[in-house]
Amino acid sequence: MNPRRIVLSLVAGLASTLLLGACGSSNGTGTDNAAPAASDPAISTPVASPPSTSASAAAGTGSDGGTTTTAVTAKAMNGLGNVVTDNNGMTLYRFDKDEPSPSKWTCKGACTMTWIPVIVQDSVQTSGVEKSLLGTVHRSGLKQLTLAGWPLYRYIGDTAAGQVNGQGKDGEWYAVAPSGQKSATTG
Repeated sequence: MNPRRIVLSLVAGLASTLLLGACGSSNGTGTDNAAPAASDPAISTPVASPPSTSASAAAGTGSDGGTTTTAVTAKAMNGLGNVVTDNNGMTLYRFDKDEPSPSKWTCKGACTMTWIPVIVQDSVQTSGVEKSLLGTVHRSGLKQLTLAGWPLYRYIGDTAAGQVNGQGKDGEWYAVAPSGQKSATTG
């Protein structure tokens, strides 16, 4: 079987598991006692430059619903300034309990049912985001995207592109600015 298909199958399976588990989650903002498959997060590594636009766009955008992120873009959001979105226009967030140096994720178990880790393959296209600020941290055999060392997530409460329903959630979750800083309400 093709290694790319294996990875895509694993990502699709992980996404399905996370979404099915979300049905039983109440708020999902804390951590639980279950240890993830990889309990010690690895240090962030830079994301490779994309070999070509068509190859990068094709990765992870098939029938799996785009669970693998292939691009990040800075977009202006009312009241928040510029925030980072994925290739589907969904807002990306950072968690105050995570650590940027070295990159370390702390959202696990039930938390990942509400705050879905942004999984990438080898390359990510950028627009308005400095490529040198991007990296990855290993998470259960997959690569979670980091920005300025901060692991990135999507919020399950954002159901359409451009929504920022997770902004300020529990005083710990914030839309991420292109610099990696958390976005703050500006108006």
